[in-house]
Amino acid sequence: MKPITLKEIAEQLNISISTVSRALRDHPRISRTTKQAVQALAKELDFQPNPLAMNLRMQRTQTIGVIVPKISYAFYASAITGIEAVAIGEGYNIVICQSNESYEQEVANIKSLLLSRVDGIIVSLAGETKQYDHFQEVLNRGVPLVFFNRVCPELSVSQVIIDNFLAAAQAVSFLIQHGCQRIGLLAGPSSVEISNERLRGYQQTLAQHQLPFDPNLVAHCDYSEADGYDQTVRLLQLSNPPDAIFAVSDRLAIAALQALRDYGIRIPQDMALVGFNNDPVTAVVSPSLTTIDQNPEQMGETAAHLLFQQLRDAKTDIEQVVLKTRLLERNSVKK
Repeated sequence: MKPITLKEIAEQLNISISTVSRALRDHPRISRTTKQAVQALAKELDFQPNPLAMNLRMQRTQTIGVIVPKISYAFYASAITGIEAVAIGEGYNIVICQSNESYEQEVANIKSLLLSRVDGIIVSLAGETKQYDHFQEVLNRGVPLVFFNRVCPELSVSQVIIDNFLAAAQAVSFLIQHGCQRIGLLAGPSSVEISNERLRGYQQTLAQHQLPFDPNLVAHCDYSEADGYDQTVRLLQLSNPPDAIFAVSDRLAIAALQALRDYGIRIPQDMALVGFNNDPVTAVVSPSLTTIDQNPEQMGETAAHLLFQQLRDAKTDIEQVVLKTRLLERNSVKK
């Protein structure tokens, strides 16, 4: 059966199509009598509005774009879950892109989302990104933009973060309180600012406890398990190896766990281990992994709420939301 159109309602009532459209949207300039007549006939004929046409008239696609470094990272999978929950509640769909830590791919993602006319974009930066012209283009077009976790320092844009310095300091303090004196750090790439903030937290906490900083104990690596494994082996082969390892991501911590096992080092008896992110696997490995929980789902939800505030009101103030973290004490540190 062919769907009823605005034109057919207009012809039956001998009024214009625009009047029918306004009456159905309860426009204040349309008389009460006309509204009642239009709405009654629409109900009688089982008229169903065309949401695509309505969105085009409103210059909205009811879609937002999300760009993350890698969907395979458990942190970003959880963040996307939070974003999607809010978007669905707002009647929106999401388009998910991954940059694979590549600046060029991130630029391509932005171009694709703008061509798709998404109503807004939520981003966590790629590890390689040091130029931000593609995000300035988003702002120039008036498209709302929000960053989370890895954010852009040069643009005045709403963002959702944690205090990476404080979270790392909490992890290192915990290790020191449990008797560790020589703590190795599996640091992320030096190009990623949140990794550098966690490194600063590590360094300052050592200083506060009058422990020397040894650069040989800092192993910069990408976020792959292979690199995490290799860098852990390097730490173990030092003439004076560490008695604990703090990894700036759980992917690196799990890689370290495997390396320690392969080298016959017991956890936590011979070496303590702390991760970061609270990846679901950290609760089920043996021993279970002490880690920092930064609640990625809440981070995604908060970023989405900020974006929809902008969609409702373009004059919404720029906000920086700093979420709290907590250390989850498990079995990888000796009690």
